[in-house]
Amino acid sequence: MSRFHYLIAFIVISAVCICSCQPDSEKPPSNSEAYLRIPFKLERNRVILPVRVNDSPELKIVLDTGMAFEGLLLYDKQLTDQIALENAIEVKVPGAGSGAPSTAIMADSASFFVGQKEFTDQRVIILQSDTMEGLPSDGVTGYSLFGRYTVEIDYDRMLILLHDPARFHPDQDKKWVPITFKENLIPWIEVTIDMEGEKEIPMSVYIDLASGEAVELLMKEDMKFELPEDLEVTHLGTGLSGDVYGYKGKVESFKLGSFRLQDVETAFAPAQVRSKQKGADGVIGNGLLSRFNVIFDYAKGRLYLESNSYYDEPFD
Repeated sequence: MSRFHYLIAFIVISAVCICSCQPDSEKPPSNSEAYLRIPFKLERNRVILPVRVNDSPELKIVLDTGMAFEGLLLYDKQLTDQIALENAIEVKVPGAGSGAPSTAIMADSASFFVGQKEFTDQRVIILQSDTMEGLPSDGVTGYSLFGRYTVEIDYDRMLILLHDPARFHPDQDKKWVPITFKENLIPWIEVTIDMEGEKEIPMSVYIDLASGEAVELLMKEDMKFELPEDLEVTHLGTGLSGDVYGYKGKVESFKLGSFRLQDVETAFAPAQVRSKQKGADGVIGNGLLSRFNVIFDYAKGRLYLESNSYYDEPFD
């Protein structure tokens, strides 16, 4: 491994067609019945999956819509010897934060288990820097699920249900909003925000399921809103390129489809540090989405929403 390869903008997309997502081995049932169920835990407003790679112990992996390629990113370099990736190369992995990209090793034809389901021919990346050291989770995965299946996240029952996209037919009266994909396979939606009860502002945002925040609005030259007064600087989190600092506050209301949430806790972050997505006004995190039972249907470009038992809880 004499030289570094770069993963451009953290996303090197596998040759996968969204509209031809097919499960690899199971025979799917008729209609919309899920044929694979994975229990998860909710920790710090993040969906945590049980994952094993080779002979590793069970790892705590965050489900992340921002992980827009089939594979697994692991944070702890001590897993390098334990997992023993074959034909690994060195790479650089940029991400959120103001520092340099993280160093890592990567193998392109590995496999891992999510619950009892094996995913084969996957990219597995293990960070070799200490950027993410000390986090309560072990890594992230995303498109391995979202790219192959219609993914239902039931927060009431703490279950992920995987459906065959070709056979998934929800009830006609089920509420949904369109999702789109721009330069990569990260889902975008249109929302409306009312900062202080005076004016509704349409915004284009993308979904970052790995974010524990409810809403993050991006501060930039062409931002569509004015910052509220009396905001305090706070540490918002750590990305692959270092720490992210910004402000914390609230917005009067946040409209997602036909749903309107009040007094929504909101982070305000510098766009050049927090986000690599051009044209984004903000980010929706799991702190907001976990108030719904949701279904990500990438094949049809829909996000189904049903309020759950957490919907009316105050934001804090």
